[in-house]
Amino acid sequence: MHILMLSPYPPYPPHSGGALRIYHLLRGLVNRYSVTLLTFAPDATAIAALQPLHALAQVEVVLGPPPRSLAQRALTTLFSPLPDMALRNASASYVTKLAELLTRTQFDAVLAESIEMAPYLLQAARCGFYTILDEFNAEYLLQRRAALNDLRRLPRPTALIGGSYSLIQWLKLVTFERRVLETAQRVLVVSPEDAAALRRLAPRVRLELVPNGVDCSHFVPPTPPPLPSHDLVFIGTLDYRPNVDAVLWFVHEVLPLIRAQLPEVRLHLIGRRPHRALAALHDGETVIVTGEVADTRPVLASAAVVVIPMRIGGGSRLKLLEALAMAAPVVCTTMGAEGIPGLRDGEHLLLADTPQAMAQAVLRLVTNRSLAWQLGQAGRAFVCTHYDWSQIVPRLIKVLAH
Repeated sequence: MHILMLSPYPPYPPHSGGALRIYHLLRGLVNRYSVTLLTFAPDATAIAALQPLHALAQVEVVLGPPPRSLAQRALTTLFSPLPDMALRNASASYVTKLAELLTRTQFDAVLAESIEMAPYLLQAARCGFYTILDEFNAEYLLQRRAALNDLRRLPRPTALIGGSYSLIQWLKLVTFERRVLETAQRVLVVSPEDAAALRRLAPRVRLELVPNGVDCSHFVPPTPPPLPSHDLVFIGTLDYRPNVDAVLWFVHEVLPLIRAQLPEVRLHLIGRRPHRALAALHDGETVIVTGEVADTRPVLASAAVVVIPMRIGGGSRLKLLEALAMAAPVVCTTMGAEGIPGLRDGEHLLLADTPQAMAQAVLRLVTNRSLAWQLGQAGRAFVCTHYDWSQIVPRLIKVLAH
């Protein structure tokens, strides 16, 4: 069987959430099938960094996608029937390369990684190929949550702009996402919650649960553990809107309550492309914006608490799985833990949804290292039993076998 994977960005090095998923699925598939990867890459450096993947699969690269200016995005938001997710990776070069591959090779399945690649999945479907969409999120639901979250904060100007944008995207995604779901032969989802949301759009869609995972042989807590600290850690792509919202809420609403009782507590923000609103939080004492690091394991191992204060979003959290695999103590909103069935408050992590509850949960773990250790050990045992990639990839192989 020969599989064509369509990727919106380089899946190697596997640092960000989407790249991690694509890389581990690819690595698992090549043990069973012949795989061709057609991926975008932004520049020559990114293309060179893909070299290790050539030992696993046939790798075809298209430079891009072309950048879209704010003015272009504004015009398409107002006048195009398509959502931003369908336009983000528009590329004539990718269309041409995909057409060439589809003409040259009789692929048994075309697997589009995320709805960003849905236009190319539709292109493959028109050519008669068996198509599978890997839905990282129920995208219309994510935009709905973002719109409602912003509109609750009216009349702030930023809330009006952000809420209006998300409202428009939500309405466009309902139509576009339904069309794609009804076209693909199979749709992969990462959580039962996403499955339910997508089924509301397209009741007859053939959904398959293939959750996100973690490499428990890579994310291993050190022995002996580092000395206790008062450092809180948030890890994620720092210009991703749900992450920006989560950090701003935590810094403004939760962190002052924590520092009122423990002034030495600091928050470290780790991740790519810090948004200007997050970069402005950096003061070197209370909030430290580090940006991207090559290896998050030392940061996770030394954290007093990993905080995941998500209020919007969807899918399932790769960074939560990594934190748990490192036996890090985690405090998380209910939404932040969404998509990982079986996680239990007080057994694997602490859940809290209000500023007061989250502050108390963080203080509890910072001051009770025995409880923090117990939760960390239980969290690692849970994810390594149920969410190691070795448990996840066979689910995709089963989908491909039918």
